[in-house]
Amino acid sequence: MTYVGRFAPSPTGDLHLGSLLAAVGSYAQALLHDGRWLIRIEDIDPARQVPGAVDRQINDLKRFGMVSAEPVILQSQSRARHDAVIDDLMVRGLAFNCGCSRADLPASGIYPGTCRNGVPAGKDARSIRFRVPDDPIQFNDAVFGQRIEQLSDTVGDFVIRRADGLVAYQLAVVVDDIDQGVTEVVRGADLLGSTARQIALWQALGAEPPSWLHLPLVVDQDQQKLGKSTDADPVHAQPPLQTLKTVLHMLGQQPPEALHSIDAVWQWVRGHWQTRRIPSQPIPSPGR
Repeated sequence: MTYVGRFAPSPTGDLHLGSLLAAVGSYAQALLHDGRWLIRIEDIDPARQVPGAVDRQINDLKRFGMVSAEPVILQSQSRARHDAVIDDLMVRGLAFNCGCSRADLPASGIYPGTCRNGVPAGKDARSIRFRVPDDPIQFNDAVFGQRIEQLSDTVGDFVIRRADGLVAYQLAVVVDDIDQGVTEVVRGADLLGSTARQIALWQALGAEPPSWLHLPLVVDQDQQKLGKSTDADPVHAQPPLQTLKTVLHMLGQQPPEALHSIDAVWQWVRGHWQTRRIPSQPIPSPGR
């Protein structure tokens, strides 16, 4: 089977060092497996989008030598497909209408199944939830090892269409990965906790889940994840060649200083990238 990887940023701001690290890790894995690497823009939440962010993200990736093997897809263009999948899950009894708001959940945040057998009298349907399976979800992450999660104990039935009518991330990302033939998901460790939910959806949709590789987060001096909502330096302000080498070092790799072009660095990665060298601990941002 042909290896297919992807990088799927949301257009909520410019790429920063943490998101660049995720892109580099996913691109390196595709090179290692002589596979294809895709870019998908996850733009299903219009209220959080920053004008011009999509073009700037794609251009920044190109500056670092990372170009999608296929035309870039906007996740919002798949809305009809997402809705059709939700309708199918409803028909098969794997999803249900829910009248609960966040205020109705217990302090743990774990959904107690209030509307599993129908929306109670006095409530109106607000969202749609996926009915989690009874059996635990098990998977192996290439960096973080073997994981097991009983979804009923950790999150409960989870939202796949929000109260505002928007398709939830958990559903959209799975459907798009299936449709694009993704065979390995490489992303930041902040999404490790979403993996079991997504595997449950992959299985419900009759698809073989991909392999998983979660990369360490880049953190500031307070051990907080760098993000678009923080003062994280955008990568367009950084020199591409040296920044790419720095990111590879952060990922446990050792590119020679003698590499004097972006292309030369990626050629070195193709022959020398070692997944086992990727650290699992958070990585301090250089200079912070």
